[in-house]
Amino acid sequence: MRMLSPFPPAGTGEIFLTEAGTETEILYRHGFELPEFSMLPLLDDPRAMSVLRDMFRSQLNVAAEFGLSVMLTGLDYRASPDWGAKLGYSPATLAEANMRAIAFLREVAEGYAGQIPRILIGGIVGPRGDAYGLNSDITPDSAEAYHAVQLETLKAAGVDFACAMTFNSVPEAVGTARAAGRIGVPLSISLTLDSTSRMKSGPALADAITEIDAQAGLDAPDFYLLNCSHPVEYDPALEPGDWIFRLRGVRPNASKMEKIALCKLGHIEDGDPVELGEQIGDLARHYPHMDIFGGCCGTGATHLREMASVLSRMRAVQSDPA
Repeated sequence: MRMLSPFPPAGTGEIFLTEAGTETEILYRHGFELPEFSMLPLLDDPRAMSVLRDMFRSQLNVAAEFGLSVMLTGLDYRASPDWGAKLGYSPATLAEANMRAIAFLREVAEGYAGQIPRILIGGIVGPRGDAYGLNSDITPDSAEAYHAVQLETLKAAGVDFACAMTFNSVPEAVGTARAAGRIGVPLSISLTLDSTSRMKSGPALADAITEIDAQAGLDAPDFYLLNCSHPVEYDPALEPGDWIFRLRGVRPNASKMEKIALCKLGHIEDGDPVELGEQIGDLARHYPHMDIFGGCCGTGATHLREMASVLSRMRAVQSDPA
């Protein structure tokens, strides 16, 4: 069974903001190349790290302004063995890069002590294959063995949690949950939906969460999120049922465009930050237990500010005894 979650129980009134779409912003707004869509090579580029530091600070400034807590992850989406090998890392240098990525987050967060209620530092566990592919050859056992490598590194780095991000395979999610439980790392699993409002691998969101919980048993993740899906994609999937209380928040894309088409544009799509903030507010009003919100592809500090503004106004109304 995994370690006790550092997150408070859902619905206590504490709202967490995550970072926004780091990869798309550094790639399209600032022009840095991301081989295999990986941030790890940027660790050796002082100019890139300076830009990243400013990006993260602009987002943390939003949390500080509105009094929101932070669930902070960042650079290690491609820090698992297969992706590391493609990038030319040995097992030892990959682990070192992952450690440096976590150390960077801690360094950026240091200046916000006393300004932000709570900052939790986490590592990202990305899918073994293409997040938008079927990944039909992955089994729970193979996923457990594979993702245990990065989870061991994150455990050694002393992260507060790990987040399996952009997962589209129930067996891979089950294996990752089992590995995190065995190693002792608090885990959230963030699933992604396509334009059919289902996972690319087939299951409806409710069925996927129910099945992952059932197969993982005592190693079931602490909670679930959704990322890399716009509200037009995930809203139809939010069916009534007990399962919905396992879904704690969302990290939407900025644009309503279908993901594969979005990836082929070659530039960033901002969407409508004001509308997205209002959609997040509507979600939080409808599901008061949800308390983790942030961004994915195309989002930045502007989108987070719109979300934070709406969420803070809601919290003020709810806490007003009048």
